[in-house]
Amino acid sequence: MSQESKLSKQAEASIPTDWGEFMMKAYSVSSENVMPHIVLTSKNLDTSGTIYLRIHSECITGDLFHSNRCDCGEQLEQSMKLIQENGGMVIYLRQEGRGIGIINKLKVYNKQDEGFDTIEANLELGFGVDMREFKEAISILKQEGVSSVRLLTNNPKKLDAFEGSGIELVERVPLETTIKKENEGYLKTKKEGLGHLFDSF
Repeated sequence: MSQESKLSKQAEASIPTDWGEFMMKAYSVSSENVMPHIVLTSKNLDTSGTIYLRIHSECITGDLFHSNRCDCGEQLEQSMKLIQENGGMVIYLRQEGRGIGIINKLKVYNKQDEGFDTIEANLELGFGVDMREFKEAISILKQEGVSSVRLLTNNPKKLDAFEGSGIELVERVPLETTIKKENEGYLKTKKEGLGHLFDSF
């Protein structure tokens, strides 16, 4: 069996947040996994229709500590608000630093401080440009009974994940964040080098 086919819900509980009440669910291949993927669903979510969806890769620096080097935390907060208002789901994948982990991500930051952009820094350290996978997100959606989504993203790679998945991608909902002096170069590289769909530049 593939890794994503072994993935299953291990636990769930109601979580009140600044945006409203969500159900938090932990998905992994084992109940002993201390870093499962996290799913947040708006209260009484009806998955029989089209839902709003954010597939968000873990970003400790941006999500938790509100780093201005990226736009991740702001995208997550926008998504939580939209999903609470419209009904939907956040899938929080544990693939920090575009799949290289927090230790290597900090090394990448040091390379950026030396003048490399985010793509060049990854390559300089021997990593791929973006090592994330989204198959497990598709597996989670199927287990949650989701068949149709409006995807909150600027990343074309996430759009590609739905090709042949059996889940209908009805619409891409853009997430425009604040351009700051600390992340302007990063956002420009995401658009020009990774093909992210920004209207701000």
